Amino acid sequence: MTNSGYWNNIIKKAKSEDRPFFSLAPMEAVTGSVFRRVVAKAAAPDIFYTEFTNALSITHPIAKKATKGRLYIDPAEAPKPIVQLWGSNEDDFAKAVVEVKKDGYEAIDLNMGCPDIAVIKNHSGSDLIRHFDTAQRVIDGARRTDLPVTIKTRIGYSEVDEYKEWIPFLLKQKAPVLTVHLRTREEMSKVPAHYELIDDIARMRDEIAPDTLLQINGDIADYQAGMKLAKEHSGIDGIMIGRGIFSNPFAFEKIPHEHSSEELLSLLRYQLDLYDEFVAKGIPGHFAPLQRFFKIYVRGMKHAAEIRNDLMSTKTTDDARAVITKIESGGYL
Repeated sequence: MTNSGYWNNIIKKAKSEDRPFFSLAPMEAVTGSVFRRVVAKAAAPDIFYTEFTNALSITHPIAKKATKGRLYIDPAEAPKPIVQLWGSNEDDFAKAVVEVKKDGYEAIDLNMGCPDIAVIKNHSGSDLIRHFDTAQRVIDGARRTDLPVTIKTRIGYSEVDEYKEWIPFLLKQKAPVLTVHLRTREEMSKVPAHYELIDDIARMRDEIAPDTLLQINGDIADYQAGMKLAKEHSGIDGIMIGRGIFSNPFAFEKIPHEHSSEELLSLLRYQLDLYDEFVAKGIPGHFAPLQRFFKIYVRGMKHAAEIRNDLMSTKTTDDARAVITKIESGGYL
């Protein structure tokens, strides 16, 4: 068990079902409150993460307005999501963790793997893999709270073998959970995840921080793929799914089955309704990011390309609902 009551509750539930815990990966402009609730309705994982949020912006007098939507938690969300923070300044994290606790968050995750060039130029995300001293200060700043602080990273920046020093450094932090995306920053998602390293990383964990839970991320399409990987590597405690959710909104379904176009369109309507409610609360929202989800719901339908093009041409949720109505009335024959 970990040193965190929050995480112990999660692992206890998963172990009672003889499985690893499952989570939806933090994704920029994706894992906000609206989409988290859509996934929860379709098939919920054990844990959700927020979009990654700049620690500095949370208390910055101007920038903090932009974090309102990122950090919003709907009362219907249970358990509450884990807030993921990025940055490179110890004091920024020390201030941010105080604020997110006030917002109702019960756990924090540190982003040490983002490959985005803008984040790297800020000496954050995966750039921390090259700067152990800065990474240590970030961890120290985030720990100025009684909330559990976990870490998500990649195996290296340029070379795969960097994991041999980087992972032990992180394990020595004795975080409740270490999530490892099994690629380097430079590999992005262009090569298969390095599953061959899982057993060695698990061995490191067992030797250095046996109470730290090891969560694996990279190329895991759905619940079944996660269960297969966990059975092949006994050291895995958790499975994180990211891009797989764009191929299948029911990715966390324990017993997979076919879903009709009616089910998918109903789920899309649900997301559109939630989005309208979100904006009605006065929270800043933009329609364009919503469009990235449309492909999830029309994949496999007849005339999918035409429908997708029509959805991508919409400007409002009502426009999108009109396309749904056209599908349902047979307008794409």
